[in-house]
Amino acid sequence: MTTARLDAPAARSAEVRSITLDADGVTLSALLALPAHRPPRATIVALHGAGMSAAYFDGPAHPETSFLAIAASLGFAAVALDRPGYGHSTRQLPQGQGVVEQAATLTASLRCLTARFETGAGILLLAHSFGSKPALRIAADGALPELLGLDLSGCGDEYAVPPTEQVTRAARQRLNWGPLRLYPPGTFQTGAAALAPTPPRESADVARWPEMFADLAGRIRIPVRFTFAEYERWWSHDRRALARLRSRLHEAPRVLIDHQHDAGHNISLGWTARAYHLRVLGFAEECLWRRGTGKEHRP
Repeated sequence: MTTARLDAPAARSAEVRSITLDADGVTLSALLALPAHRPPRATIVALHGAGMSAAYFDGPAHPETSFLAIAASLGFAAVALDRPGYGHSTRQLPQGQGVVEQAATLTASLRCLTARFETGAGILLLAHSFGSKPALRIAADGALPELLGLDLSGCGDEYAVPPTEQVTRAARQRLNWGPLRLYPPGTFQTGAAALAPTPPRESADVARWPEMFADLAGRIRIPVRFTFAEYERWWSHDRRALARLRSRLHEAPRVLIDHQHDAGHNISLGWTARAYHLRVLGFAEECLWRRGTGKEHRP
């Protein structure tokens, strides 16, 4: 097996700027990219996984892997939030928050976002790994009528590796990354800019997720798309597991389950990130069409 070369990194996307959002007194940091010379068609809000930061979505090792840049170039506003307990909010929330609290804080930050910026026809939540958990809770709570859909990766409802199992550092690296050849040169140097400590209260909710998902899945009434990487090893995604996952989302008007070849768990950092991100934007287009035609809900 060949391994990735660790060459000098590419420059960060010039279109992206840092902002902060107020979430009922909690200040969340974020990265924002806006389309040039036109209002956004819609807004995609991206939520990173555990141990990462908003920079995960801005191609820290190679500009072609930046979701923020490609979304803005195709007419969408794109916002990558540092979830509660990460970035600026570590000062106020050094222990972080659990899934339910994060969902409430993030919902408040989205209200601030829509009050301050033009968001177009609505908001699609793009979430990776642990970020998918508060995203699903936000959708289940139904407090944001402008929510168009959910696009999730690196998350399911059934762990392939029990969360109570002790995993060595080497095994954890294989679970998170898969083969190193999947990533651009410099990923494991500049990619460190996207890493962040995982807050304790967030970690405490990991083992409870299957129970939590079973409780909230039936309350989700917007389109949902899951993507599982070829080398995804944290989550079960065989035919039986995916059939059960789909069946639990019985109120969602549409449930798509896709697979991304030549990708590991950290799907937005690899060579195939651009292909994956284009599919995210395609799903966003479909959600816009469904909302425009009144087909976002089951008859």
